[in-house]
Amino acid sequence: MAKLILIPTPIGNLEDITLRAIRILGSAQVIFAEDTRVTKRLLSHLNISNTVVSFHSQNEHRLLDRVIDKIQEVETAVLVSDAGTPGISDPGFLLVRACIEAGIPVECLPGPSAFVPALVASGLPCDKFVFEGFLPHKKGRQTRLTILSKESRTIVLYESPHRLIKCLGQIVEYFGAERKICVCREITKFYEEFARGTAQEVLLHFQQKEVKGEIVIIIGGNIED
Repeated sequence: MAKLILIPTPIGNLEDITLRAIRILGSAQVIFAEDTRVTKRLLSHLNISNTVVSFHSQNEHRLLDRVIDKIQEVETAVLVSDAGTPGISDPGFLLVRACIEAGIPVECLPGPSAFVPALVASGLPCDKFVFEGFLPHKKGRQTRLTILSKESRTIVLYESPHRLIKCLGQIVEYFGAERKICVCREITKFYEEFARGTAQEVLLHFQQKEVKGEIVIIIGGNIED
């Protein structure tokens, strides 16, 4: 019977791929990938040469029915994103939902995801947290920041390097200069960095350097109420 398996891929360090993931990638009849070039480089590193088909945020609505048909033709299909777990701020949700509606079994392997190590290593409470992913770029951004500033649980955000300074400035404005935060950059890579401190301190830190790499921002909850 056909099934879809979601496989997390390394977010930086290629050693973070699991033995189970390698085995399934090697035996899958088709691999749906966010960027086929990125996935083919990983497969080449693993000495795997399977069929890779494009499936990303720009074409997932248009290709959904065709992808479901393809999955039903094979025994095992795999979905990967460029890095981390598919569906977490990456394509995947629509395909998973469509498979469930079509009666196709869906499995997800445990594995790399940027926000978990960032949260745990931040030094901020992680027993309860809110994952926000990327904030809206324009419409609704200020409203969302106002709501989050009152949140008592730890908050997890994703941000791009060229927007980091603006985002940190808004955290100072909406959450207060003394709110404890941690900016995690280049997780699992050679230049991995955890910048911990108040929002103002972390903002000043990154204003003095060129910012590169994937960014996770951890914000301590509002404990005043």
